[in-house]
Amino acid sequence: MNPLKREFKDCEFESDALAAALQSHLPEWVDADLREHVAGCAICSDVVAIASAVDDAREETRARAMIPDSGRVWWLAQVRARREAAEAAGRPITAAQFIAFGCAVGLLGACFGATSTWFQSALRWVASSAAGFHAKAVPLSAMGVLGQHGPFILAIAALFFLVSTAVYLALGRD
Repeated sequence: MNPLKREFKDCEFESDALAAALQSHLPEWVDADLREHVAGCAICSDVVAIASAVDDAREETRARAMIPDSGRVWWLAQVRARREAAEAAGRPITAAQFIAFGCAVGLLGACFGATSTWFQSALRWVASSAAGFHAKAVPLSAMGVLGQHGPFILAIAALFFLVSTAVYLALGRD
């Protein structure tokens, strides 16, 4: 007989034997017919043995369980609720801080760019160096895109750097 293709037989008294074993009624408080059947039937005796072992393990686990008193459970629930409420209240504040930081950096950049003569002269130097760049080395379409969208690309790169730095600093507190 192939061990992988075993046929499992059912017994009509299997559910009755399982119910009696789980209710700890076996063998004292059940009918004599069921007791005799369990003693003679291999399936039902296995079911009773396994159910009894599981029931004994459940009782041992229940006896070893340490249940905290209700005051401690209530206190821990209150502490958790307060902590979650503080975290929920802090989320909009953190978002407002991100927005304020971005606005402050933008305002400082605009003021610095408008008032700093050395920065303006450096920008003029970069512009004159870019104007003197040999366009034959780069295709005309790439120069057109770079000329039209270069400041936009630089602004996006700077914004990405500032936002990622702000997020890193804000989340670094935890």
